[in-house]
Amino acid sequence: MPESYVNFMGGSPLNRLSWLRTSHAFLNAVVLSPTTRWIVLKDGQPLLVQHSGAEKRSLARLSTADVRSLLGSEPFFAQGKLEGENAPDDVAILEAARFHGPTVVFLGLHEPQTGEADALPSSEFSAKSSDPAKVVANIKGTPVFSLDVSKIPQEVLDDVFQKSEAVKSGAAFSFSEPRVAMNGLDMFEAAIFAEARSMVDWNTRNKFCPSCGSPVYSLWAGWKLTCSSLLPWAENAGKEPCPTARGLHNFAHPRTDAVVIMAIIDESGDKLLLGRNKKWPGKFYSALAGFIEPGESFEDAVKREIWEEAGVRVWDVQYHSTQPWPYPANLMVGFYATADSSAPLRTDLDNELDDARWYTREEILAVLSHAEGTNITRSDHRKLAASQEEKGPATSTANALAGDAVTEEEKKAKAAEGPSEVPFRVPPSTAIAGVLIGEWAYGRAGPQPGRQGQTKL
Repeated sequence: MPESYVNFMGGSPLNRLSWLRTSHAFLNAVVLSPTTRWIVLKDGQPLLVQHSGAEKRSLARLSTADVRSLLGSEPFFAQGKLEGENAPDDVAILEAARFHGPTVVFLGLHEPQTGEADALPSSEFSAKSSDPAKVVANIKGTPVFSLDVSKIPQEVLDDVFQKSEAVKSGAAFSFSEPRVAMNGLDMFEAAIFAEARSMVDWNTRNKFCPSCGSPVYSLWAGWKLTCSSLLPWAENAGKEPCPTARGLHNFAHPRTDAVVIMAIIDESGDKLLLGRNKKWPGKFYSALAGFIEPGESFEDAVKREIWEEAGVRVWDVQYHSTQPWPYPANLMVGFYATADSSAPLRTDLDNELDDARWYTREEILAVLSHAEGTNITRSDHRKLAASQEEKGPATSTANALAGDAVTEEEKKAKAAEGPSEVPFRVPPSTAIAGVLIGEWAYGRAGPQPGRQGQTKL
């Protein structure tokens, strides 16, 4: 196994400059930099651009000039009670706060790969610098923000986009279902998209303080939420003080939910266990997956999930790699494990599996080489998304399958290249399930016949 396997949507290219999230002076200055770019999302859907003559759409990266009319009045960060008002500099709970305008998150800096020193929390890049313009001048690269335009009328957005330099040059903008959008993204764009979508979703979903029920607001450039009852101008007469006013619990941090996903290999090393969810589109099989629970190691979660879902005991749990999965904020943690293929399989345990079976390496390789073997259409994605929304965040089976989407036209063209029928389908390599399956099938990872196991966690 490679020392470090980078999955699609992993390998973040950004220096997140996390120590500068508190510096409203830096943030307000860098927003106006001509090099700054914006990732735009609406209801979780990314804005894509198709340039004239290009075959595929890519992630739109707009300039501040393009989106300036959508951002609202200055200051952009460290806003006061009234729009256009600056917050006091000496109030910690107003550091880079934003109350007015759409949700904005500072994602980080894409630094040039020229051998120049990367930005570190040193005197040259200090959040406490008295000269933010100097800090901005020291920054080398492209600052990147995300902008959530979900509450802005589409006609307003259409007018703004029509005035952009890209459209003037013949490009076309459109919002896309995120899983479908992945089909056109490269590794660089996918990693930025994963961060942007997870952060926008987190800010959108969390509107109230979990301790007292008061509305929350954004600070630290979108990376923290805190209770509005703590604001200097809050009206708290007759109310009990919010518990978050004390100690280190006055902030809510962005969350990431870990999901184990595992390819189970039999003792011969030549068979792979795959399952099929009852709500999946036809013929799809994938690696089994499940959320890690409190007080549980990754290895424990692998063993528990396989036992609960298929009634199979596993051992020799071997880590492979992880994949950020922004639907809404999962980290898929991939493993291999070994099981006895002669033991009975159960599909009646958690009311989730429609089928589970062992496939030989030869059968898997035949599917991977088939034109239809890893195709997921837009219609398939709609079914997957619907099944995930119906069951809520407690399920991870859709995550185990999802990946690239292809159009019906692409599907027909690929089908014409090979046999008309495929016995079953598996996820593509843009999903970690597809990586685990393919890496094992081609003998690059996982338990192999006549080969020693990999290093365990």
